[in-house]
Amino acid sequence: MEFKQIETRIGEIVSDEVRCYENDLDLMSVSLEAEVPEALYAGMKEFISGNDSWDQSKLITSAIANFLFQNGSNDRAVTEKYLNDIFNL
Repeated sequence: MEFKQIETRIGEIVSDEVRCYENDLDLMSVSLEAEVPEALYAGMKEFISGNDSWDQSKLITSAIANFLFQNGSNDRAVTEKYLNDIFNL
């Protein structure tokens, strides 16, 4: 599925009654499939096995929020996720 198609599908899913929550990262999720270099995968696996409070989803979500925030995203939900992860909230 192309990015534009995913974006369109997300727009269809968000109904009028839940629009107020569309920026809340905890209430809406999208499945992703990606190929990563083996070294990154091994590092991710090692980190997760040593940190009980983290899982693959939380790590990837945190990494994406970190990237977006540091590259100029003005989305409040991204900023909240970034700051919560920094301060372990």
